[in-house]
Amino acid sequence: MEYNNEYNLDLYPKKLHWKEGDLTATRTTMWSGPGCHEGCQVIFYTDDDGKLVKVEGDPNSPFNQGRLCMRCLELPELVNHEERLRYPMKRAGKRGEDKWERVSWDEAYDIIEEKVRAFQEKDGPESIISMIGTGRNVSQVIAHNQYANFGGPDLTLCFLSGDSCMLPRTALCYVVMGNQWVADMSQFRPDRYENDPEWQIPECIVIWGTNPVVCNSDAFLGHWIVEAMKRGSELVTIDPQLTWIASKSKYWLRLRPGTDAALALGMMNVIIGEDLVDHDFIDKWTYGFEALAERVKDYPVEKVAEICWVEPELIVEAARFYAKAHPSTIQWGLAVDMSKIGTPTAHAIACLAGITGNIDNPGGNILIDQACGLEFGYNSGIEYLKEGMVEKRLGNSKYNLKKYGFTASSQSDAILEACETGLDEKGDPRPVNMLWIQSSNPITNMGQDAPRIYRAMEKVPFICVVDLFKTPFIVACADLVLPCAMSNERDCIRVWFDPVRSLTKCSSFYEAKEDEQIMIDLGHRLAPESWPEWVKEPRDYMNWRLQVGNCGFTMEELENDHAGMIYNDFRYYKYEKGLLRPDGQPGFMTPTGRYEFYISLFDSWGVDALPFYEEPPTSPVSTPELAEEYPLVLTTGKRSFEFFHSEWRQANTTSRELHPVPYFDIHPDTAAKYGVAEGQWTWIENQMGKCRQVARFNDTLDPRVISTEHGWWFPEQEAAEPSLFGVFDCNPNNLIPMCENGPSGYGAPIKCGMAKVYPCTPDNMRPEDQPTYQVTATNGYTHGPSHKSDEPSFYDQNNKGETSWHKPANTAF
Repeated sequence: MEYNNEYNLDLYPKKLHWKEGDLTATRTTMWSGPGCHEGCQVIFYTDDDGKLVKVEGDPNSPFNQGRLCMRCLELPELVNHEERLRYPMKRAGKRGEDKWERVSWDEAYDIIEEKVRAFQEKDGPESIISMIGTGRNVSQVIAHNQYANFGGPDLTLCFLSGDSCMLPRTALCYVVMGNQWVADMSQFRPDRYENDPEWQIPECIVIWGTNPVVCNSDAFLGHWIVEAMKRGSELVTIDPQLTWIASKSKYWLRLRPGTDAALALGMMNVIIGEDLVDHDFIDKWTYGFEALAERVKDYPVEKVAEICWVEPELIVEAARFYAKAHPSTIQWGLAVDMSKIGTPTAHAIACLAGITGNIDNPGGNILIDQACGLEFGYNSGIEYLKEGMVEKRLGNSKYNLKKYGFTASSQSDAILEACETGLDEKGDPRPVNMLWIQSSNPITNMGQDAPRIYRAMEKVPFICVVDLFKTPFIVACADLVLPCAMSNERDCIRVWFDPVRSLTKCSSFYEAKEDEQIMIDLGHRLAPESWPEWVKEPRDYMNWRLQVGNCGFTMEELENDHAGMIYNDFRYYKYEKGLLRPDGQPGFMTPTGRYEFYISLFDSWGVDALPFYEEPPTSPVSTPELAEEYPLVLTTGKRSFEFFHSEWRQANTTSRELHPVPYFDIHPDTAAKYGVAEGQWTWIENQMGKCRQVARFNDTLDPRVISTEHGWWFPEQEAAEPSLFGVFDCNPNNLIPMCENGPSGYGAPIKCGMAKVYPCTPDNMRPEDQPTYQVTATNGYTHGPSHKSDEPSFYDQNNKGETSWHKPANTAF
């Protein structure tokens, strides 16, 4: 439906609560958990017992205009699921035995307080580290909890190698232009599309490394692109597979995974060579264009076509179309981050937008900050750290982008190495005594080299996890588990980009608590000097932060006076108006005051200041001998409508009914070559390890590429080791290394590895052949002694160490 500025008061009153028959309707925002990045406005319907029974999209919301994905519509299934965590639990047996004892919240807090005090005294607060998953507002909660309550400087994305989820792009944007950017779909103004007199429909939308209608990532709703298409926008989609949106595109560039930087440089070679650049923007507002123009000469189209496996004519035509269209915009995604050169790749794409002048213009790539300028992210509560503590962040001494705060988090790979060795990156003692893990399931999803992470956790004395369900990581590694509330059970404010939105609690679930409530309760115990006495509940915390931020409204006013949503005054061309710099001068928040093609900070740090391409660490080009045994390019993390990372895998849900097993996509000709039938369980193996998924034919793939799904585990299987819900059996992260980052510390080769495939058969599908058994009951894939004892493993006892498949070269497990 078209957005109407007037509320349909007959169906949806402009207020917070109302009755519809026997149900109470609550206008609020859906924000995970369970998952998604968006924050769509919804109507939650609860019965007289406070049970969530139905979810609808709010058609009067300018943000999503009533549109919802299946994860929102099926929310009652997960909210009311019988396997949800209901009470705090402490481990009663050994890790991995799945033996638990129910405890009260006070007992849980007593355990945490005792551990925190002991670790602070023994090795300092820096021996306590917090780690976050993705979704919901845990970034603000975990930061305030870590800095104010625990007193340590380290928090990060939970073992995500190279912080490869938006942070490579974000850090790059800050050094190039001093802000983040996003494609302009009129989403930051309440009068959407043609109702906004200033917005212009993009003539060209480049979709780079994302499938927006399916994943809705980075607080960007894929439906917005569909609305622009209805109004005339044409697309260029850069993706190894023909997605639905790629099939609707004017140009689809099927590049080899991991070669995005080369493609962007090749497109710039065309645009600069044919003088299709925006001279006015370049001359007035940019720095380093001449150097960039010289660099792109190294990337002629024929060379780039060979690197990327894309026809040269397509590269030329797509580049011309993007440069000649006015305005043009780029919406990029996770694939940009997930190569070793994630930051240079983002740099190349940022330069592509800059040379065409599509920066902060209507319908271009617009510069944005947190809604209302509120800091509800990784810096929340940082003022409570003791002097000198920030400098102790793991990774700071190795990576300047970390050291100088271009994203306020520690480096994930450095934390893993500290867990393993007790040393920091300089070799100085740095014990890790406690991990606080919130909203993450790292051996299933977020961490690469999942077996390595599993082993490293044995060296961490105390691990506390806050989550929705009992996950493989909880069973294998946790000592204390805290149940957290879901979206409909929370009072909070969502501030990741405009508009500001409220979440209003309309139900509860046993003893599950809001993330904010856990933080507040611990704060009054551990660091009462950091907390106002009156901040007792999440609403108090939200009003405190709004007060500190001088926002001019309370949470209650946001809900009752503004129907739960406030837009700020968004303005275009902020660099012309002095709105980006604290000194009020025109320009960008960079050392030169300009949009930097040549990054002056990189130059001063001895890092290549221009974008460049480098082959992935393993590829047909960089490791030809390895490619003889593992000839296929492996890309991971294909998204689906049903799931959000490792969430929604519970049995007896619509999601699992529609999507019961993990699939990997393979070209039919490739499948025939290796004896794989469609629908057949298939081993995917490389020098790191192996996993198995079900073959799904996809003739839009290059025959040299396979694409796997991520985040799989099987809650219906046995929890205790050696099963662990079958977590390693289907996990492509078994095949991806940690600690292979570029000089920036950002980026990792997650979507550009190598592998081979072969059918699962009775001869190679014995229980002892399964990756989960190999990892949990033996010494990884080496078939050595069990890590649990000095006795020979079951496999060795029965098979005398002989293997039915190739032993990986990397036996560091």
